Amino acid sequence: MIRIVLADDHEVVRAGFKMILEQDAEISVVAEAADGEQAYAIVAREHPDVLLMDISMPPGQSGLVACEKIARDFPSTKIVILTMFAEPEYLFYTLRGGASGYVLKNSTSEELLSAVHAVAGGGSYIHPKMASLLTKQLVGASEEEDRSYQHLSNRELEILQLLAKGYTNKEISERIFLSVKTVEAHRSKIYKKLGFASRADLVSYALKHKLLDV
Repeated sequence: MIRIVLADDHEVVRAGFKMILEQDAEISVVAEAADGEQAYAIVAREHPDVLLMDISMPPGQSGLVACEKIARDFPSTKIVILTMFAEPEYLFYTLRGGASGYVLKNSTSEELLSAVHAVAGGGSYIHPKMASLLTKQLVGASEEEDRSYQHLSNRELEILQLLAKGYTNKEISERIFLSVKTVEAHRSKIYKKLGFASRADLVSYALKHKLLDV
């Protein structure tokens, strides 16, 4: 039996995926989480075989940061990212963060079940639409393409997104449960790594890389 934890901030979405998953007699959904922090706590308690997790789960800890922490602390639990974002940036961060699978939410039921069985068996699964993007990341993009986002940590990416949406340092600290000083330190590192001179530069970058929807 493949034991699964589902993490998504929308209850209706979780119910839909649970129904699909439990049509397979070899799969059991043992628990559900509404954000990254809950997902971490439940994985620590249940030690599931697979965690199916969305990237975007506001407020609180994002799926990107939770993925990195869970993969580090509970390596026996394989992580499959469920997302609507078919973007190379997110694929890069989730794989670097330790995910074993990347499934788009518009996938078929068969694709979702294939992903679960693949990672539970020790393999990996990348949605076919994303396979060419993965290859591009591995072999290197053209010199003209901006891949500077790869220098950011998952936490820095999370804070960049919130800054681009107009949140203040204090609001970000309250939203992701960090001190204001820690947020300020991350902000300084982001500006330095990406060569930003102003928030306008940051917003422009987020728009270019389609980061504002997360």
